[in-house]
Amino acid sequence: MTWLTWLVGAELHIGGSTILWREIVGNGFGLASALFGMRRRVAAWPVGMIGNILLFTVFLGGVFHAPQDKDLWGQAGRQVFFFAVSAYGWWRWRQARTDAGDGGAVAPRWASWRERAGMLAGAAVGVAVFTYILGLLGSWGPLADAWILTGSILATYGMARGWVEFWLIWIAVDAVGVPLLLAAGYYPSAILYLVYGGFCVLGFVTWARVRARIAATPQPADTVAAGDPA
Repeated sequence: MTWLTWLVGAELHIGGSTILWREIVGNGFGLASALFGMRRRVAAWPVGMIGNILLFTVFLGGVFHAPQDKDLWGQAGRQVFFFAVSAYGWWRWRQARTDAGDGGAVAPRWASWRERAGMLAGAAVGVAVFTYILGLLGSWGPLADAWILTGSILATYGMARGWVEFWLIWIAVDAVGVPLLLAAGYYPSAILYLVYGGFCVLGFVTWARVRARIAATPQPADTVAAGDPA
C-alpha cells in the first residue's frame, strides 16, 4: 500500500466518530498556509493549494463515500476557488515583491473606500447567487455555506492584494463556519476554524502594525506596495 493509497482511505476513530486523515492533513496544510500568510511569505500559496486538493474530496462526503455523508458543495466549491485565487496570489506576490523591512513578500495596506464598497457589493451578490445555486445542488445549510464560500473568496483575494481587512473577513467566515461544521460532523475542520478565528485576530494585529510602521517610514515611490495606493 503506497502512502497515497493510505491517505485516501485512512480513518481515525474517536469514540463513535470516524474522521478521515485527509481532513486532518488538509487542514494542517491550511493552517501552515495561514502561518506563512501572516509572515507574508510566498510559500503560503502553494502550501495552501495542496490543502485545497485534499479538502475538496473531504467535503463531498456523499460523492466520495466518506464517513461524513453530507455534501457541503459550498465548502467543496471554495476549495476550487481557493486554488484559482491562490494561483493569482502566488503570481502576484512573486511579481510584486517588496521589502517591508522584514523580508515580507508584500507590504500590507488598508483597502480604499472604493475597494471596500466593492467587497461589500461582491459579498451581497455572492451570497445571493451561491445560496440559490447551493440550494439547487442540495447543499446542507445553503445560506451559511454560501457566506463561507463568498467570504473565503473575498478574503483570499484581499490577501493577494495585501489588504489588511482580509483578516476581518476571515473572522466573519469562521463565526459561521464553526457551528455549521460541528452540526455536519466535520469536527477537525470545525476545530481548525475555531483556532483559525483566534489566529486571524493575531494576523490582523500583526499586519496592522506592519502597515503603521511602513506608513511612518519614508518610502521610495516605486516600492510602496508595488505601485498600489497606500
